[in-house]
Amino acid sequence: MSLLDDLADALAREAIEVAEQLDDERLIDEMSKAIGESSPTTQEAFMTAVRIRRALGRGRVVMERKRGTRALPPPDPAPPGPVPDDAGRAD
Repeated sequence: MSLLDDLADALAREAIEVAEQLDDERLIDEMSKAIGESSPTTQEAFMTAVRIRRALGRGRVVMERKRGTRALPPPDPAPPGPVPDDAGRAD
């Protein structure tokens, strides 16, 4: 990632967290407008990072919901007793 992408992503991550804590749906839009007044390029990078993070969050919700509704197969049982020692084996 470029420096711009790294900075925009870090700000997006923090903005999403704060917006959720404050229950403020407009925070990110206000931040985007303020950023865009100085740098439209940075504004677009910020909003792209926000959209990516929100989309990934929605994807995780779906995955977790599916994971919770379907039983996963049981793990393979461990072999009974001690595992044989390979020390006396010729290669």
